[in-house]
Amino acid sequence: MATAITDYVKFLTQARVAVDSLNCDQNTRDQMAAEAKRLDRELEAAKKAMTDQIAQTARKRREEISSGYDKEIAKGQEKLRKARLSREKAKNKGVKERIADETSELREQNRKLKLQMRTCFQQNQVPFYCNSTLYYALYSPRGLKEILILLLSVLICFLALPCLIYFMIPGRHSWYLAAVYFVDVVLFGGLYVVIGNRTKLTYQAALKEGRAIRNTLRSNQKKIRVITHSIEKDGNEDIYNLEKYDDEISCVENELAQIAERKKEALNTFETVTKNIISDEITEHHMGKIQELEQKKAENQMGLRELDARIREENIYITDTFGPYLGQEFLKPERLAELARLIQDGSATNLTEAMELYQKQESNS
Repeated sequence: MATAITDYVKFLTQARVAVDSLNCDQNTRDQMAAEAKRLDRELEAAKKAMTDQIAQTARKRREEISSGYDKEIAKGQEKLRKARLSREKAKNKGVKERIADETSELREQNRKLKLQMRTCFQQNQVPFYCNSTLYYALYSPRGLKEILILLLSVLICFLALPCLIYFMIPGRHSWYLAAVYFVDVVLFGGLYVVIGNRTKLTYQAALKEGRAIRNTLRSNQKKIRVITHSIEKDGNEDIYNLEKYDDEISCVENELAQIAERKKEALNTFETVTKNIISDEITEHHMGKIQELEQKKAENQMGLRELDARIREENIYITDTFGPYLGQEFLKPERLAELARLIQDGSATNLTEAMELYQKQESNS
């Protein structure tokens, strides 16, 4: 219940003290709220630093474990590559030796046939150019290779060469081409006939024997290619004595498999055991600071709750005790002091007069 005011100066002084106390508590609360935000940021940063260190340390340790095993795996793979290369070289050597062995009779026969043909040509004084693939391709072609040589020679001599000469002549005319072809046919055709008549008639028997020998050589070469291809495609490698290489490769592959399994086990142990130990150690290292910050935060929050309760009570007290007489407009320290001065110096006799006079002074100023 409101009571009559007997001492206005005392009333205003009490109001001023209450408002000052409220303002002081509100300022203190603002500072504590700012401190609470700072503690939150510092606590969050401390927790993040701990989490980041755990993650970075775990990642680094995991990479070190993986890298250590990867180096050994790389060494094993290089060793395996060399072992396989050695096996391949040994196999290739065995294949070559097998080819040489199984074609030795044919190669020896070819060597004797070549010697026989060379001896025959020397004995019959056959010109050296007659003992060539080109000569037999031009005058007695057999087989696809010699036929292709004959066709290519005809194209070069009677098509490519005349066209080239014609296009090199400045101020070309159509009759130039006919003249070039005429000269070309006379030159190469005549040379072809002359060489043929000179050799085929004079050395007919030797050339015929040479043709037969060349046919045999071509047949033997075909047999050699068939044997070579058959050996190269043969999947049976038992005859090459590769067991020691296979044993070495198998041993290296087993070592690689064991290293890979140990790497898997090491990483699994790290993830399930070591990582937790590292996490616990780092957490313990940071926990002192975190707990200290959490304690300060708890104390700050408790202080804020107590201060909020006091501010609430002060607001209620001011509102109930001074609000009905002064209103919110005059519940300010400087205005309360001015009202008290107006009453003290006799300018006003009560609160209403003092407030009216204050407002008049404010409006005049």
